[in-house]
Amino acid sequence: MEQSKSNMFLMMNSKSFPSDKLRFMKERLDQLDDNGFFMVQSVDYKEPNSLLLVSIFAGHLGVDRFMLGETGLGIAKLLTCGGFLVWWVVDLFLIIEATKEANFQKFLQASVNNGIVW
Repeated sequence: MEQSKSNMFLMMNSKSFPSDKLRFMKERLDQLDDNGFFMVQSVDYKEPNSLLLVSIFAGHLGVDRFMLGETGLGIAKLLTCGGFLVWWVVDLFLIIEATKEANFQKFLQASVNNGIVW
């Protein structure tokens, strides 16, 4: 794939991924064909700052964890009212990194399913 496509993807989406994984992502993007790049690009990556807002206003109900696809944690957070609000406060500090890591896992899954075997 053209390096300009991978550079453009990373420039547009770098805030949604852990900064220490961007070099690895660039190498993986450079190895994808056009079809694989389309699949990686079409994944619905969550915006970390938007999830922080969700966590502030509805995190005590577990909505933030449901949005990340962590259904079990979402149910636990819902039933305990955010871990008696302690878990909710801790998540206010951790949700941005958790979102970036979840986005990176989605990226890995999409790129592995499209021809790259490591």
